Amino acid sequence: MSTLTDPPKPAFRLSQLIYDTRYRSITIQVVALILIAAAFAWLINNTVQNLATLGKDFNFGFLSNPAGYDINQRLIEYDNQMSHGRAALVGILNTLLVAVLGCITATIIGVIAGVLRLSKNWVVNKLMAVYVEGFRNVPLLLWIILIFAIMTESMPQPRDFRGDDPEASMVFGESVAITNRGVYIPRLAFTNSISGNEAVAPMDGATPVASGGLDWLLILVTLGLSIAAIRFVRRRADRIQEATGIRPVTWYLQIGLLVVPFAIVAFALGMTIVKPFLQGFNFTDGIHLRNSLIALWLALSLYTGAFIAEIVRGGILAISKGQSEAAFALGLQPNRTMNLIILPQAMRVIVPPLISQFLNLTKNSSLAIAVGYMDVRATLGGITINQTGRELEGMLLLGGFYLALSLLISAGMNFYNRSTQIKER
Repeated sequence: MSTLTDPPKPAFRLSQLIYDTRYRSITIQVVALILIAAAFAWLINNTVQNLATLGKDFNFGFLSNPAGYDINQRLIEYDNQMSHGRAALVGILNTLLVAVLGCITATIIGVIAGVLRLSKNWVVNKLMAVYVEGFRNVPLLLWIILIFAIMTESMPQPRDFRGDDPEASMVFGESVAITNRGVYIPRLAFTNSISGNEAVAPMDGATPVASGGLDWLLILVTLGLSIAAIRFVRRRADRIQEATGIRPVTWYLQIGLLVVPFAIVAFALGMTIVKPFLQGFNFTDGIHLRNSLIALWLALSLYTGAFIAEIVRGGILAISKGQSEAAFALGLQPNRTMNLIILPQAMRVIVPPLISQFLNLTKNSSLAIAVGYMDVRATLGGITINQTGRELEGMLLLGGFYLALSLLISAGMNFYNRSTQIKER
């Protein structure tokens, strides 16, 4: 409440925007925002003028035009009469395939190598050190080309598998063929497919089989529900243990929840294994893993796994040594101590830098074009741009895809990271 004795408030002056600390930060932010907006406006205007000079406009109509080129590695149906948008989708799925496979494999390799780096066995410790330092200090592109060259030049040709006394033979029960054209592995098919696809005989006299998206969707839904049920059983066991101190035995129930529903669905669909076989000059049927995919997958996994190994080693060393000593004093074995005490605590240190490695692996997959793997960089960012002349639109779409994928990976890993943090009360 104002009184006659209160001094009058000074009027606002423009100089306060610079000299008054209450307004200075706001002034700087507003000026910076105006400058950034002006820079973007100039860039957009300059781009529009240059496109007009070249007689071009800005649109994405080219995505509906026929692509006119083939893609050797594809997860969905595609031919060269389909659109550039379809070709971009095939490339996106190929990128996601190698990124998912690479992240899973690199994590497994990194965790194992990181733990073995701390082994008291001198030979194991030094072997892991050689692996880590060797892969970290050689460019990834060289590893991709080296593995591709080994697969192409040193593996047997398909004709070497022919004859009564062949020079090469299939492995794992005559079901996997490793050749200089790639690796052929069995595939799963269904004699009672619900997808409506026409069943075909894999070889003379064999039972006709088919495979479709609805079959795999049903299997994935079944596995998802089984995993959800297993998590419910585990949480119930945790609550009982916290209340009584005794944990009920649930391993047989968890195995049953995972195996029984899957077995019922597989039996209903008539799931069968179709092995590759030599026909003519090459193997047919089964799943063909091309050398380009294998080289890119292994190189990304081994290269990124070396970095993850050091992250895991650092996370384990960050845990107090007293934790291990207390576990040993309670009679826990070293492997149980690592699995139950050390690694769960180390995850809080491991996960944040692990996110960066997953992002690096995903973006490094764009090196696939070096060995002819048709990822999104080769389709949308390569052939499509060369054929349509839409380099600006193509690069914007390509950058937007990598940005969205990176943000999705980061969001998912950050969600997991929050679940591993210590819950404060």
